[in-house]
Amino acid sequence: MAKYLEFETPAQKQATAFKSEYGLKNHGLVHLDRVFWNLPEAALYEEAIFRGEGKLVTGGAFLVHTGKWTARAANDKYFVSENSTDDKIDWGKNNRPICQEKFNGILHRMQAFLQGEELFVQDVYAGADPNYRLGVRVITDQAWQSLFVRNVLITEPDPNKLKTFIPDFTIIVSPSFKLDPRIDGTQTETGIIIDFSKKIAIIANSNYAGEIKKSVFTIMNYLLPLQDVMAMHCSANVGKDGDVALFFGLSGTGKTTLSADPTRELIGDDEHGWSDNSVFNFEGGCYAKAIRLSQEHEPEIHECTHRFGTILENVVFDKASRIIDLDDETITENTRMSYPLHFIPNAVKEKMVYKQPKNIIFLTCDAQGVMPPISRLTPEQAIYHFISGYTSKIAGTEMGLGIEPEITFSACFGAPFMVHHPYFYANLLRQKMEKNNATVWLVNTGWVGGKFGIGKRISIRHTRNMLNAALDGKLDNIEFRTDKVFGFEVPLTCPGVPDDVFEPSNAWGNKAEYWRKFEDLASRYIENFKMYQQDVPQEIIKAGPKRLNS
Repeated sequence: MAKYLEFETPAQKQATAFKSEYGLKNHGLVHLDRVFWNLPEAALYEEAIFRGEGKLVTGGAFLVHTGKWTARAANDKYFVSENSTDDKIDWGKNNRPICQEKFNGILHRMQAFLQGEELFVQDVYAGADPNYRLGVRVITDQAWQSLFVRNVLITEPDPNKLKTFIPDFTIIVSPSFKLDPRIDGTQTETGIIIDFSKKIAIIANSNYAGEIKKSVFTIMNYLLPLQDVMAMHCSANVGKDGDVALFFGLSGTGKTTLSADPTRELIGDDEHGWSDNSVFNFEGGCYAKAIRLSQEHEPEIHECTHRFGTILENVVFDKASRIIDLDDETITENTRMSYPLHFIPNAVKEKMVYKQPKNIIFLTCDAQGVMPPISRLTPEQAIYHFISGYTSKIAGTEMGLGIEPEITFSACFGAPFMVHHPYFYANLLRQKMEKNNATVWLVNTGWVGGKFGIGKRISIRHTRNMLNAALDGKLDNIEFRTDKVFGFEVPLTCPGVPDDVFEPSNAWGNKAEYWRKFEDLASRYIENFKMYQQDVPQEIIKAGPKRLNS
């Protein structure tokens, strides 16, 4: 908050009540005006409103607009290239290098830029399992982003203990600090840069809070697999008998919606670790898409849009009545909401379970409308599809996406956040799922009866019924057919779902067109997998689709 006049702010007198002895000088941040340490939610609400950072809307949620940054700047993420990590990072379009000298220059300018400013600090944790948790310090120059950090990461129940907090990793966020591509070697004025040697990350020139969340996820994705812990872009829940289910998928495929099942307890909606003893949430909250949320189909999530503590991003609202419109995409298709996990009534309190997964679900949003609604995979097929990560990018989840979904292959169902080579994660997943005899399912949450614009989105009621049947073991002893293109097993029946749903061609008026599209998708799979062939065993390659006319 630029200050030309001095005002006493709502939490000014309590700014240092929960100050850590490990101060900001340790991060090169000096000559600061005032630092607000580990403020609780109510105090951050007051500070954010006082500073004009957003609006209070009906029900008590805090609504912000993030300017031109309404999604991740996927092309502006970098890792510092240095000796301790160079041979471990899978360099490429998702993991771009920047030299240590350039990063040092950017960091020093940011440190100078923040002199004289007011900053907000949150000392929190990533990873609910105490054996693998990471102490994270997030430093921001906006109160609402400090509230966001408390929503999505894990807070210390006793804030007095934070006086001795020493971070394992530090993230400095300044939306108003711009990079200079001419001297910094970046593509734009925006940068998300991680230095594993210094254990520091910076987020510059982006007001989108999701960059904070995904930076922490990326850091965990690098560190945990080196300890034989699977880091996963997935949601997770657990049944009454202790049966854990993992839901892998990109944004827009249904991870949050499908895992928030009232008949099962929610472990988390997006980011998890899988050790030999536990499945644990990296986070303490949820970050769900808000656009067109349905009270009928997503009651638990919809309820959170009207609660004190929730942050709504880029949702349209009526300024007079303060009533929000979840169907209005005027600002962006990627409207978002963050809220603490305990807002979901059936969430696991500890954010972890000492159980092993029984079912693994790969969620794909097939915008071509050709994939079966649910399929059972062999272990080899599972690894092939995990490395492939086929889905469609949904409008708004990244800067620059249009309205029509884009076919994409995102390795490990989260390539932008995977730091190691995809087979490093895939091999670790295979070891764990085979050790625990987990069943793997591929579920299509996309279109049926034709591609986007012709067909329609598959019924969420049908998808829920199929998933419930799979998780409850009701598909174990029914008849399956073998798909002649992909080779996976497709059930012929399922309770609560019409039988013709399981043969996707039935919904197409032109079956020849259906098979042409299906073969085209298989060809795309095969072409995409060529980049991994030299790094994976032959049995994985052979588990891919076969062209019918080859």
